[in-house]
Amino acid sequence: MGFITATADRLTIRNFTEPLALTGAIAASGFRRYSTYRQATVASLATNIMFGFLRTYILLAVAAVSAVTAGYTGPQLVTYVWAGQGLLGVVMLWGWNDLAERIRTGDVVTDLLRPIHPVISYLAADLGRAGYAMIFRFIPPMIVGAVFFDLYLPADPVTYPLFLISVLLAVVVCFGCRYLVNATAFWLLDNRGVNLFWLFASGLIGGLYFPVRFLPEPVAALVWFATPGPSLLMAPMDVLVERDELPIRLGMMAVQAFWAGMLLWTCRVVQRRAERRLVIQGG
Repeated sequence: MGFITATADRLTIRNFTEPLALTGAIAASGFRRYSTYRQATVASLATNIMFGFLRTYILLAVAAVSAVTAGYTGPQLVTYVWAGQGLLGVVMLWGWNDLAERIRTGDVVTDLLRPIHPVISYLAADLGRAGYAMIFRFIPPMIVGAVFFDLYLPADPVTYPLFLISVLLAVVVCFGCRYLVNATAFWLLDNRGVNLFWLFASGLIGGLYFPVRFLPEPVAALVWFATPGPSLLMAPMDVLVERDELPIRLGMMAVQAFWAGMLLWTCRVVQRRAERRLVIQGG
């Protein structure tokens, strides 16, 4: 006899529109939730903009050695920096520990009683958060960067919709990674060590600290195809600055789509296994 878990049998959905309406409502709630944190938004913007200046001058110093560095021109590197500073809040590499905290307190049990899978519920809320961040965390740094530096403007009109799709895929990929990091609390209860490793590794292989293509080609290829790291930040930034021809950019987005699907599937598997051994503290 197999195990029966809380998410094994959801409430019956009467028609196709119900799950769409439900996830849409959760996404809207995620947007509203983060729109209330105005002071936190301003503080995060100030930090991102400050580091934007710092990283820009560092990469401009690197670009001064050669007209093209690892395939990037000076203006492309500047745009890479400011787009990265803006996308940092959109994909939300760090700072999300909602699931781990609910596991620690036992509140996660209420997530298991809802008529929608926890992975889908948290993902919908995260997409709403990302929508808010795209407006208030991405656009302001790009404006500041354009005022003080010469940014690279995409020459191909198709780049703009491709960039938005790539950002959406990056949000899903990052959500999957963060969910798995948080889910380790089912086994560890205190996942701060895993979280610290994620904080360092995601920025390194995600292309935040420097473009992954600065690495030797074999190492860069290994990071690109063996890890979801570049799909977090570097892929949408490379799409935006048009470093590669269109077929290569579409290929990068295909890699993003693969990791998005793989990570969401892994999240569901991990969630199901975690429920088989779930013990709520104090009860």
